[in-house]
Amino acid sequence: MNPDINTRLAPHHLTVLGGFHAGPDDALPQGTQTLLMIGPGDGFWPHVTTQPEWDGTPDPVDRWSRRVIGTIACDLGAKAIFPFGGPPYHPFYRWALRTGRVWDSPVRLLVHATQGLMVSFRGALALKTRVDLPPPATPPCDACAKPCLTACPADALTGAGYNLPACHGYLDSPPGVICMSQGCAVRRACPLSQSYARMPEQSAYHMGQFHK
Repeated sequence: MNPDINTRLAPHHLTVLGGFHAGPDDALPQGTQTLLMIGPGDGFWPHVTTQPEWDGTPDPVDRWSRRVIGTIACDLGAKAIFPFGGPPYHPFYRWALRTGRVWDSPVRLLVHATQGLMVSFRGALALKTRVDLPPPATPPCDACAKPCLTACPADALTGAGYNLPACHGYLDSPPGVICMSQGCAVRRACPLSQSYARMPEQSAYHMGQFHK
């Protein structure tokens, strides 16, 4: 990995969650040699909530991501790509699976080698150079007891699929306050999620955005 990229990401509490060398079918900007998937690292939430975008107007995290990742991309002569702002939307799910560090979990949510089911992407850097990548990892679900399959208190997210109305209905009920304040029970059940220990305040914010 180019140390200059990590140096630029670190002050913003962002990290490279994986990447891949571009192929002809990856729907990337012309000239892209490497795509790096960028997401929150340690200390992300206390940092982002002190930034100018956290001003009470809509979409502060997305606006912050555009500013910060966009600036880093310009400094690197790269192109910033974001998972929001569509339709159409960029295929972040498919790109993540190309990294060798993110997989399709038993409940179909993405699971990351170190962040588990708490993984999220703030953007991607499409580089015009070929850089070394984080090494592929062993899929964690292969040796896991898979508590995610039975963790949903509403049986809305299981190996059989996702029942969106059942999920929202549960979140509207009194017991749903736990998921709203601490994050999705399925995501929290993943052993890797627990070791990553995303702040409950971050999960609560995103649950609030999801359950508007």
